[in-house]
Amino acid sequence: MKRGNKKEAARKKSLGELCELFAIKALVDKRFDKIRNLNDNHRNEPFADLYCEKGSKKFIISVKSRNKYQKNKKLNPRYNLGSNVGNKALVAEKKYNAKAHWMAIQFDGLTYNIYFGTIEELKGSKAIPIDKCEKNLIGEIWVHNKRHYFDFDFYINK
Repeated sequence: MKRGNKKEAARKKSLGELCELFAIKALVDKRFDKIRNLNDNHRNEPFADLYCEKGSKKFIISVKSRNKYQKNKKLNPRYNLGSNVGNKALVAEKKYNAKAHWMAIQFDGLTYNIYFGTIEELKGSKAIPIDKCEKNLIGEIWVHNKRHYFDFDFYINK
């Protein structure tokens, strides 16, 4: 693997791990409990990254993170959940006896946003439409333009 490819892979992996920490904090702030990172026991769980509960409800969540803007400075419009996401979500729902959800975390140099919703809301799509999230047409806005206070230069698309 070329040096540039290794650096890009490390950047993306690190951003994903950072966002899982932000996702856990968001769940705590929203008063979820029994929060577990499913990747701790089984690396690359087919659908979900996190498991949690709120009251009697159980959730599995696929966390997706992106830079707010693409290299061309346009908004990153869709966050891909991967191929065959519907079937993978169903398998995970049965495995964990929980409802499948997604969380999209969007970063720029100074701020971040967090969107949360159900797989059902996507109506068979394999991607989260961020423009619809921002307009409150799909999912919920949990965090909007909140300052993050860390050096984000390493993560910016270049």
